[in-house]
Amino acid sequence: MQEKILITSALPYANGPLHFGHIAGAYLPGDCYARFQRLQGHDVLYVCGSDEYGIAITLSAELAKRTPKEQVDFYHQVIFDFFQKLQFSFDHYSRTTWPGHVETVQAFFLDLLHNGYIEEKETEQLFSEKENRFLADRYVQGSCPKCGFDKARGDECQSCGASYEATDLVRPVSKLSGTPLVHRKTKHWFLRFDLFKEQLEQWIDQKAWKSNVVNFAKSYIKDLRPRAITRDSDWGVPVPLPGTEGKVLYVWFDAPIGYISATKEWAKKQSTPDLWKKYWLDEKTKLVQFIGKDNIPFHAVFFPAMIMGQNTPYKLVDELPANEFYNLEGRQFSKSDGWYVDLDAFFTRFSSDQIRYAIASNAPETQDSEFSWKDFQMRCNAELVGKLGNFVNRVSVFAHERCGGVIPSWKALQQQEKDFLEKIHHLAEEAKSAYSAFHLRKACQILMEIAQAGNVYFDMKKPWKSAKDPSLMEDMNHTIRACLECIRILALVAAPIIPSSAEKIWAMLGYKTALTQGSWTDITSSTLTEGSSLEKPEILFKKVEDDVIAEEIAKLHTMASQEKKPSMTPLKSLIGIEDVQKIDLRVAQIESVERVPKSKKLLKLSVDIGSEKRTIVAGIGDKLETIEALIGKKIVVVANLKPAQLMGVESQGMILAAKGCEGLELPVFYTSNPGDSIS
Repeated sequence: MQEKILITSALPYANGPLHFGHIAGAYLPGDCYARFQRLQGHDVLYVCGSDEYGIAITLSAELAKRTPKEQVDFYHQVIFDFFQKLQFSFDHYSRTTWPGHVETVQAFFLDLLHNGYIEEKETEQLFSEKENRFLADRYVQGSCPKCGFDKARGDECQSCGASYEATDLVRPVSKLSGTPLVHRKTKHWFLRFDLFKEQLEQWIDQKAWKSNVVNFAKSYIKDLRPRAITRDSDWGVPVPLPGTEGKVLYVWFDAPIGYISATKEWAKKQSTPDLWKKYWLDEKTKLVQFIGKDNIPFHAVFFPAMIMGQNTPYKLVDELPANEFYNLEGRQFSKSDGWYVDLDAFFTRFSSDQIRYAIASNAPETQDSEFSWKDFQMRCNAELVGKLGNFVNRVSVFAHERCGGVIPSWKALQQQEKDFLEKIHHLAEEAKSAYSAFHLRKACQILMEIAQAGNVYFDMKKPWKSAKDPSLMEDMNHTIRACLECIRILALVAAPIIPSSAEKIWAMLGYKTALTQGSWTDITSSTLTEGSSLEKPEILFKKVEDDVIAEEIAKLHTMASQEKKPSMTPLKSLIGIEDVQKIDLRVAQIESVERVPKSKKLLKLSVDIGSEKRTIVAGIGDKLETIEALIGKKIVVVANLKPAQLMGVESQGMILAAKGCEGLELPVFYTSNPGDSIS
């Protein structure tokens, strides 16, 4: 039965080029799933688009001496071109600066307002009298209200790690002009997410998503409160109310609505403007949204709540296969640190199928994974060349040399052929299940199992020997026919991941229509046509040489070394042993953890130090999205530190952490018990 499947990938922010870390999270998995579902014969619509509003864009545009529109025009094209190089099969790629998006977002706002979910509040913000505008925290710096550091950012201090509101800064100034800022009252609108708690809890309880997604969403729902959805800016979707000039909707509010507006733009280009309703307003539609784990709260909590507050019955997400982070050689991708892959150079040396397969075969589905040049070489040489490419080539060449370049006949198959073909079809069914469940790594493993099974069968049957004995010609034909049938299934299973290579294999089998025009069921249930001509074989993949990989690794480290590195924190003045002995260090086990409201960095930890349980506030949460991973860890705490109030919470100790270039890292114990003394 044909399903209607609406697929989205997180809208990339049009403020810089993408890297492979982005691709592994939301885009390659989405594209593979869309390609697979089209082969299943379903009605698939796959949409995406550039996210083009937000304060970060106005800031980067000013630094680049461009207007915000010029900035997003440039990066929209950069991102779109990159997606094309990777052969992503979006049915439509939109952008949030098209007029239809503004109309859709404003309609969302008005429904929420009229239904009682938005409230107006007057707040104090920082205002630049010289620039005659309110400044967001990215535009502000000043002295930290906690430690006095005089170049603290607008939302947190780089020196002591404190988090705060920009209005808490001492002597705040504009980053752009350096002029002092004043406090001025301004009007903003807040979305009452707290009113959706019960409805969201009931809805999320019905979801059989990955546990990290569900748990993360539930922790957000538990602490829902009103959240500002407007900013003072002239770049964004205007607030659709009288007297609100200079007020725009926050980018996090308008961006997810971009999925709907992108579908509207697609429908308009089909000359059927109402066609979008077929997908978004039909409860039978299956909505699948591919995101990275940093986008979980927006897609599992905020956007569903926004939809629940609408008068129009928009579809709520059915599947949310959020992936973990994808790193580079053990570190996070970072353009500023020189730790990235030069994408323009990459595509001059390697193919899109090579990188698609390398990422898919090591996809960060349940935990963080990474791209490494050595692993990339192994995937290309041992798997794509050594297993898949080798099998296709040796069979195709043999068929041309010994079978006249046509599909051989087969008559009474022997048990070996029956067992081999049964195994191949069984593996194809396993691949189908893997794709359906968003398991790209498993699909890649099965793809290689099919190729390896073909190689083993070909070697076992030794058709080159049968070719020399006229009495064994029928057996040779059966062997090659069975191998060609295997190659046909191989092309089908490979198609969602390595589409170019799959189409080449398909054409080599003599098909005149594209593989994408076929269906999974028809291909697995039919066979090749006896006597039809085979196309001449071609090499599918090139070996990646050692010197090429060595060059890429050297280039990576050279780029990183050329970037400015943070200076080593100077040693503090000498102290005596009596000072050290005053500090009581203990092993503590983390029992629960939650974020401190209004802070990006502070976490509230409940720890067991053996003799008692305590609450400790720690500034380690800025790079942790799945804070639940801390639960159960045994760490080091200063147990005799005087209690202190941090963001309204009493902290009864301090945890110890190392501060390196990648952020904070906790020392962890495994065999020690809570309360054990550390000396």
